[in-house]
Amino acid sequence: MNERISFDNSEIIVSQTAENELSNWINSMAYSKIFILVDENTHVHCLTKFLKNFPTELPIEVIEIPAGEENKTITTCVQVWESLADLKADRNSVLINLGGGVVTDLGGFIASTYRRGIDFFHFPTSLLAMVDAAIGGKNGVDLGSLKNQVGVIQFPTKVYVNTTYLNTLPPKEMKSGLAEMLKHGLIKGLAYWEKFEQMHQMNISALDELILESIQIKSSIVQKDPNENGLRKTLNFGHTLGHAIESHFLNHPQKYLLHGEAIAVGMILASFLSVQLNQFSENDLSRISALIGKYFTKIEFTSKDISQIIELTKFDKKNFGNQVNFVLLDQIGKCKIDCQVPESLINDAFNYYDSLKL
Repeated sequence: MNERISFDNSEIIVSQTAENELSNWINSMAYSKIFILVDENTHVHCLTKFLKNFPTELPIEVIEIPAGEENKTITTCVQVWESLADLKADRNSVLINLGGGVVTDLGGFIASTYRRGIDFFHFPTSLLAMVDAAIGGKNGVDLGSLKNQVGVIQFPTKVYVNTTYLNTLPPKEMKSGLAEMLKHGLIKGLAYWEKFEQMHQMNISALDELILESIQIKSSIVQKDPNENGLRKTLNFGHTLGHAIESHFLNHPQKYLLHGEAIAVGMILASFLSVQLNQFSENDLSRISALIGKYFTKIEFTSKDISQIIELTKFDKKNFGNQVNFVLLDQIGKCKIDCQVPESLINDAFNYYDSLKL
């Protein structure tokens, strides 16, 4: 598979020779030095493979950060900025972000702000990063447990996707990325969603095609609305409550959830709310709940959890003033943005989720 998706000032390359293509591009430019940002996991499982297929005469420095969402902070940024300065990174240096969503989010923010901006490339190694985090130019960090409160929209020079790196992922991380692909199906259209209902019959090449289609869906939306003034908000389906759930459990490490696990719950809750407020089909709600339940373990919520999660929605980035905005479905493939939801209905949504036999 060799596909290219072009933006005004960026490009996404999906290829099993992505490392070599990135090397050819960087070697053709007047860069002074290459920096590669990794976390503990990609340092062990991905860096050797990457460097083996990345020929260059330019000097390379590797900077490692701790793995995990809890490290996507300004403190980590300061440490990396200081490392770049200590290693004499100049404005002609380039940063390659080799990793999952934390590495691409944080690395893009670091590069966008170091010396007022140096070129950077995303080389996502997790499914979540390939189909979501590395696509669209959003870079940033969390503020305490509040997701993505500080950041910029700045597109990488290029994004290189090589799906063979998915072989390094544990099943839980694959499922986390699957949640965003399911979301793309729900906001894009029935045909793509139905492919996931038949996923048990698919082989690896069919999964690659689904990944490519997911990248194309998000890229198309971002191209039309890069600054999230309207259409791009549809990508937040399931995220108002999903992000709040993720943030809540960041404060409770014994119940820690991956991003996709929280968004999977958020999509069921948002689908229930869509039935109540938008006349969304109850049959489609059941289909969504059943398919998500096939891949994601049910989460137990106490009444205290729920009240704290609802409180956290007040910090969602889509909000306007004190108004919490949701993305809801009219039908599979058709969304309504900026929806207001009574708190009593949110409690009803959690009751519905609790009643499911997943």
